[in-house]
Amino acid sequence: MNIHEHQAKAVLKEFGVAVPRGYPAFTAEEAGKAAEQLGGPVFVVKSQIHAGGRGKGRFEGLGADAKGGVRVVKSVDEVRTNAQEMLGRVLVTHQTGPKGKQVNRLYIEEGAAIAKEFYLSLLVDRETSRVSVVASTEGGMDIEDVAHATPEKIVSFSIDPATGVWPHHGASLAQALGLKGDLAKQASKLLGQLYKAFLAKDMAMLEINPLIVTAPSDKEGSQLRVLDAKVSFDNNALYRHPDIRELRDESEEDPKEIEASKHDLSYIALDGAIGCMVNGAGLAMATMDIIKLYGEEPANFLDVGGGATKEKVTAAFKIIMADPNVKGILVNIFGGIARCDVLAEGVIAAVKETSLSVPLVVRLEGTNAQLGKDIINKSGLNVIAANDLSDGAEKIVKAVRGAR
Repeated sequence: MNIHEHQAKAVLKEFGVAVPRGYPAFTAEEAGKAAEQLGGPVFVVKSQIHAGGRGKGRFEGLGADAKGGVRVVKSVDEVRTNAQEMLGRVLVTHQTGPKGKQVNRLYIEEGAAIAKEFYLSLLVDRETSRVSVVASTEGGMDIEDVAHATPEKIVSFSIDPATGVWPHHGASLAQALGLKGDLAKQASKLLGQLYKAFLAKDMAMLEINPLIVTAPSDKEGSQLRVLDAKVSFDNNALYRHPDIRELRDESEEDPKEIEASKHDLSYIALDGAIGCMVNGAGLAMATMDIIKLYGEEPANFLDVGGGATKEKVTAAFKIIMADPNVKGILVNIFGGIARCDVLAEGVIAAVKETSLSVPLVVRLEGTNAQLGKDIINKSGLNVIAANDLSDGAEKIVKAVRGAR
């Protein structure tokens, strides 16, 4: 589960992480009041969507010279004016795709005097069963671009969960970012805070881009500040964190994915034309791969799970058919825990309920496979049977192309 920047900063602040002051705003009036509370003299008006590249994004309906999704202004009136222009508009960035995302909330934040920008992230390394720390001096850039152009500027190391953060981890971070003296001490302290938050809240990924060094002032020397934060949580651990579950913004999610979660289905919408319904994540990935091998693109990843029931299968069909891009469906079931006859009954019930109008290919193998095939063959429905996965992929691709 993803959350907004202002929510991520609030979570991190609970663990002592230094973040600029700011307030969320859902209307232009709230944005103005937030600016008045901050006091200025510089304000940053930030679009809150679950996507990166906001600053370089563009709003639909505004001219080519219009500002992007992150704007620096110098008065309360400017905050209100920009908020009014941004709220309710669709922001298109390189991560949203051409459809973009509508901006329904803003984050009004105090401006920062930036001396340097860095990149810092923590994520789960499943190969080593540790938390990996990734750092770079190239803050403000997409880490993928840095990896492609200057991979030597990315430093990573891991933290053993049995020991946690030790002083040498902090030293490694400071060295990677070229920090010395008091800033090196701040980096070490920050790493401990972030790691504690990461574990305590069951995060899957924590990205700070940029992490900044502020310019020294009359009141204090240079400080490390988290200027932007992106956090993803492990969905399987959300039951332990009702406070985090409350932060979920369903308007940022695909309605089909929301519906799938209600039925305990693993569903991810994609851009292809062939809907997939499979039991088992590995088999689902193989099914998607073989569809591509035969020249088409999958419309989704959908795993109904090992304990799939008739009701789950029916719900899965309805979710697949809610996608207007779907021109055909491939059902690929290997009956282990799940019985093919039960799943076949679910397929038939779903076809009848949804008034299926696109080609459907079904491949059944495993427990009660023949019984499942008999149920489908006797149903009188227009269902194409497949002997194996390769045969199923070939038949659904041929059927979809023939229907175009």
